[in-house]
Amino acid sequence: MTIAEIQDDIVDEFAMFDDWMQRYEYMIELGKSLPLIDEKYKVDDNLIKGCQSRVWVHAELNDDKLVFTADSDAIITKGIIAILIRAFSNQKPQDIIDADTAFIDQIGLKEHLSPTRANGLVSMIKELKMYAIAYQTQLN
Repeated sequence: MTIAEIQDDIVDEFAMFDDWMQRYEYMIELGKSLPLIDEKYKVDDNLIKGCQSRVWVHAELNDDKLVFTADSDAIITKGIIAILIRAFSNQKPQDIIDADTAFIDQIGLKEHLSPTRANGLVSMIKELKMYAIAYQTQLN
C-alpha cells in the first residue's frame, strides 16, 4: 500500500468513532500493538527532541524501504507514534520525504492534543522525515 492509501485508511478508521474519548481509546489500542523497539535502541540518541514524554524511534533500511520501531513512556504518545509508524514504515525514503501529513488534520488529532503533545507530534513527524532524508542520501 502507498502512504496515501494507508493514511486514507487511518482517516476512515477515525471517522467510525463518534467522540474523542473513543478515538483516544483507539489510539491507546494502536499504541499497545506497536512493534516494540529493541531495548538496545532505547538510548538518548534515539529520543525525539521536543516531546514532553520520552519517545524513542529507530529506523533501518530493509530492501530499500525504511522500517521504523518505536516506544514511549506515555500511552497516548505511544498511540500517536504508532499512527505515524503505520503510515510511514515499510516505505521508500523518498516517498516518506514527499508524503503529505494532512491526514493528521483530517482526523483532528492536532486540535485535540494539548499544546505540548501537539508540538511532540510535529517533532515526531520531523524525526521520521529526517531519517528518510538520511537514508535517501545513502541510496543516491
